[in-house]
Amino acid sequence: MKRPIKKVAVIGSGIMGSGIACHFANIGVEVLLLDIVPRELNTVEKTKGLTLESKVVRNRIVNDSLMASLKSKPSPIYNQKFASRISTGNLDDDISKIKDVDWVIEVVVERLDIKKSVFEKVEKYRTPGTLVSSNTSGIPIKFMSEGRSDDFKQHFAVTHFFNPVRYLKLFEVVPGPDCKQEVTDFLMMYGEKFLGKTSVLAKDTPAFIGNRVGIFGIMSLFHQVKELGLTVEEVDKLTGPVIGRPKSATFRTVDVVGLDTLVHVSNGIYENCPDDEAHDLFKLPTFINTMMENNWLGSKTKQGFYKMVIENGQKNILSLDLNTLEYRPSKKAKFATLEMTKTIDNVIDRFRVLIKGKDKAGEFYRKNFAAMFGYVQNRIPEISDELYRLDDAMKAGFGWEHGPFEIWDSIGIEKGIELMQAENIPVANWVTEMLETGNKTFYALKEGAKYFYDVPSKKQEKIPGQDSFIILNNVREAKTIWSNAGASIQHLGDGVLNVEFQSKMNTLGGEVLQAINKGIDLAETEYDAVILGNQAPNFSVGANLAMAFMMAIEQEYDELNMSVKYFQDTVMRLRYSSCPTIIAPHGYTFGGACEMSMHADKVVAAAETYIGLVEFGVGIIPGGAGSKEMAKRASDGLLKDDVKLNKLRDYFINVAMANVATSAHEAFDLGFFKKHKDIVVVNKDRQIATAKRHAILMLEDGYTKPAPEKVLVYGQQALGMFLVGTDSLEKGHYASEHDKKIANKLGYVMAGGDLSEPTLVSEQYLLDLEREAFMSLMTERKTLERIEHMLKTGKPLRN
Repeated sequence: MKRPIKKVAVIGSGIMGSGIACHFANIGVEVLLLDIVPRELNTVEKTKGLTLESKVVRNRIVNDSLMASLKSKPSPIYNQKFASRISTGNLDDDISKIKDVDWVIEVVVERLDIKKSVFEKVEKYRTPGTLVSSNTSGIPIKFMSEGRSDDFKQHFAVTHFFNPVRYLKLFEVVPGPDCKQEVTDFLMMYGEKFLGKTSVLAKDTPAFIGNRVGIFGIMSLFHQVKELGLTVEEVDKLTGPVIGRPKSATFRTVDVVGLDTLVHVSNGIYENCPDDEAHDLFKLPTFINTMMENNWLGSKTKQGFYKMVIENGQKNILSLDLNTLEYRPSKKAKFATLEMTKTIDNVIDRFRVLIKGKDKAGEFYRKNFAAMFGYVQNRIPEISDELYRLDDAMKAGFGWEHGPFEIWDSIGIEKGIELMQAENIPVANWVTEMLETGNKTFYALKEGAKYFYDVPSKKQEKIPGQDSFIILNNVREAKTIWSNAGASIQHLGDGVLNVEFQSKMNTLGGEVLQAINKGIDLAETEYDAVILGNQAPNFSVGANLAMAFMMAIEQEYDELNMSVKYFQDTVMRLRYSSCPTIIAPHGYTFGGACEMSMHADKVVAAAETYIGLVEFGVGIIPGGAGSKEMAKRASDGLLKDDVKLNKLRDYFINVAMANVATSAHEAFDLGFFKKHKDIVVVNKDRQIATAKRHAILMLEDGYTKPAPEKVLVYGQQALGMFLVGTDSLEKGHYASEHDKKIANKLGYVMAGGDLSEPTLVSEQYLLDLEREAFMSLMTERKTLERIEHMLKTGKPLRN
């Protein structure tokens, strides 16, 4: 059945409700956001002489909540102008409007009586067949739909988003006992395809999948931390990026989410899961109870496991001593076991090393993984029949790079059992049976697809839904046709090649440039099209800055000039090759990676792309065709009666301020992407498959190599504008003398030099100006100081 979602109603405008409303607005859906009418006037309303009948008062709660959400950072919305897609109202005056929506989502307080009263109102006004769902994180679905009509029950489910809605990908779908299968299938599809989520089908069990396993992991740590004598800093060091978890790790994450939220979910599991073998672990340790009594909830109360204080004008982070419950200066955590993993780039390859550690870290990992393996094995089939859903939930909801069963696989199932036995944790019968039937892993790769061990059938089954994706981890081994130390080229089928960056942080050094040129060579002779795409956390942080710095320090200027020229030529090949070139940026796409994006035939960007020309931060201008391209785009974008220099000035400011788009949609406004040519994909997992599809369409439509274009530059007219502006900034102390010098160099390039009148010039003319300006800045001591500071600290230096 076709079910277009043109308009949704979100009832409840708190952090979650407003976040859900913003995310539907992100994907182009109209949203009606509703909340309750205030019971009394506030001080401002009394001063203005308003009454409880005034519309501005009646909609105050919803409007204030939405405004607070839109102002929060990180932003819940891709572009602030998308907020116009959200209209607001209240449950007394505007509930009847839900008759015109396709989906009603309830996001009110976690009280069954309140939810049931909301559903009674919804039932009164909804059009039969309209979807209704609850964002509850734990109330049994059968209780919420009691007393409702058959049609309501047939279209009712839990759709559990994780906060922040825009950034966390988990979307748990729990069908009601009478929910139609077609409704469940639709919600699973919609979450993945339209909302960009990882849709996970869950059972109606307390805390569902993500929170049941995730909260167990945190509570297990709370009990282990004292047993092993670990500090909060040490736990966060051990449970952060080294094992593929977010930088906020454990205790910082609890501070951000709020200790009260964690306690609420943990208490719910403790009360509602009396038969859970880890039941006692969900009982709060004494130090957590004390923190709750003291209102040390984390960021929302300005102190939790960490506390920021200002001393002598300096910000200092204090840590909570879990023994004394007093704050003390943070201490840097260091472990010999972690040092052993520094040369292991792939997180999945570190686990075997970590559990062998002879220090406290090794003991921690052995105990921690044993507890996690023991817990997840027993949740099959209680919370899910399929083990891969547990891994999907932890990766999408808690930001883990690898789920618990994937980690167990990487260590080895027998080794994992050894760890459990050392902690007196029984092994589940199904795990023993799996090994007895000859299945030695939970997952397997076959013919480019991922399979999982299915407990009922006792054999490997293909994970459904993979046909929409191209997952490089699954195809890399079978499809790679060329590689070097920094990149590889895969043939994705149908004549489409993919160049995958594999350098550290995906920096764009000589090996990556060689791979791009090789990919284009192959596509022009033996294949048909080239994609630049990878599935690392970030697309690329830009050119290899350390290499350029070393050349400059050693005054190897001829070699540096050749390297810059090679980069420029490679970028220009993306535009002027005889095959379609498509780039698939996501995450950090900085500097040279942004320059590449601006030159490919088409950009297929993930919505979460943070892109910009950031070279000013290290004292240089974009030297890989970026300065040239911004001048060209300003010229291309002019309409007949435009003020000629306005767009050029705006693009100049974007580069000079090192402006970074905080989403792919913002990148259009900043000039990095082109409307009607470049596209945005909300689900990053679909990105390379979408890029391949567009490459094939371009070929079918008769792709022709573009002809070189001239660029209109304004010479002295534009240069004068730039010089006056930079002089004013320096005199107003908004820019240092060196800032001014860099900006003037950029201005010279974007103006096309000091030509006496507007002139049509070649792109190569501007590339030569750009390279000359870049090289001159690389001889400046202050630029080298900025680069060195960035390489050492990761932060820009103002000098």
